[in-house]
Amino acid sequence: MHPSRRTTILSAALLATAAMTPRAAARAVDDSVGRCGHRHPITVPGAELQHVSCHDDLTTSALTGTPYTDPADWAGLTAQGTHNPSGVPGIQIDGHFPDTSHLNTTHGWNHDAQFVIRLPEDWNGKLVVTGAPGVRKQYSLDTLISDWVLAQGYAFASTDKGNSGPDFYTDGKRPGDALAEWNRRTTQLTLAAKAVIAQHYGHAPRRTYMTGISNGGYLTRWQLENHPELYDGGVDWEGALWRPEGPNLFTFLPVAVARQLGRATDEDMYAAGFTPGTEFLWPYHEKVYWGLTQKIYRAEFDPAYDPNCPGASAGSTTGEILAPCPSDADYDYAARPRSVHDAVARVSLTGRIGKPMITLHGTLDALLPIGVQSDVYARIVAGQGRAGLHRYYRIEGGTHVDSLYDTFPDKLRPILPCYRAAFTAMTDWVEHHKEPPAGRTVPRPATGDLVNTCSLD
Repeated sequence: MHPSRRTTILSAALLATAAMTPRAAARAVDDSVGRCGHRHPITVPGAELQHVSCHDDLTTSALTGTPYTDPADWAGLTAQGTHNPSGVPGIQIDGHFPDTSHLNTTHGWNHDAQFVIRLPEDWNGKLVVTGAPGVRKQYSLDTLISDWVLAQGYAFASTDKGNSGPDFYTDGKRPGDALAEWNRRTTQLTLAAKAVIAQHYGHAPRRTYMTGISNGGYLTRWQLENHPELYDGGVDWEGALWRPEGPNLFTFLPVAVARQLGRATDEDMYAAGFTPGTEFLWPYHEKVYWGLTQKIYRAEFDPAYDPNCPGASAGSTTGEILAPCPSDADYDYAARPRSVHDAVARVSLTGRIGKPMITLHGTLDALLPIGVQSDVYARIVAGQGRAGLHRYYRIEGGTHVDSLYDTFPDKLRPILPCYRAAFTAMTDWVEHHKEPPAGRTVPRPATGDLVNTCSLD
């Protein structure tokens, strides 16, 4: 396999899924000079290290090839032909909070809890917060979210969630610790970004929105359930659902692994929740998603099940990292000890959102099947009496990553333009009391620019 292709596949495979760190004296570097100079020093509360830099353009159009973004981090997430804006001057702050793990090698820091905050010169008074999808890092949403919201004037903040990569599960002391850290790091960054904005612009953001894709969608749900006081609303793009009684990844991925190893049928897949009509996507998911996702999350919540697999991935080939563990084909979550279910309960979702939220999910998602993920979460939200705060759009032809549209343009559609429409609908809902369209399945148009246009009506 060509090295660049190997990197892209591994990056794609890593896309799956509040106590505060004590304040520490930050080591600071400030390169913001010229017209980006600011009147007051910027200090990220609680940061251990920060680097402030001035840019004529904060979008990936200008930052690609510099240390201020990482194309490998956002590889494989967008469809070819996606229109992204550019030309947004402002200030960027890169840094990290105190942490004891060292999985994120970005900037040569070899330090987790890294973040990026971007402050556009022409600010609209609002903030967008997100966290990395899968087990990617802080720059992973630069093309999907940062470019677009910056061009509209939003400040932007993103976190690596406190651990990253296929060895993320090695962080923490107890099962579930690594994933639980994702939530508190998102809360930590939200509070810090609000303080930075007040320092730089002279007042706190008038509105703060939480958003994300896959595991970032999970973060959005969790934050609006547990810290609604910090946000005004959010957009959840195909968030992972964790429930101690199920569904969760362990109630359907083992069947996918079993099929991959020739030990399960298509009918078994449908019974586990995989959508009929996604079969054309299964060979790709066998190669890059199912085995890796099941084994690293199982190692996070149930390390006693098979301690020899996955084992340390350092030094392994890409194929070894992506390969399934044969033992996972037999994984029976319902029969696992109570301690495993308790670990999942620590990060579980309840549906008790406290602010308006829009959820989008593709009907042809072959990693997080819609029928046992967002369909269920929408019912949980309604069961909590929060349906009035929620809109749910099922995107016909959407799948987990938009880049697969390039391979199957006759069957799929990118979700990104629908996400942008949903984000606009959500802010109109919050700021202008304009009710979004009723939740529904958004049909796939037969013609037109599917890569850049979408209507939720």
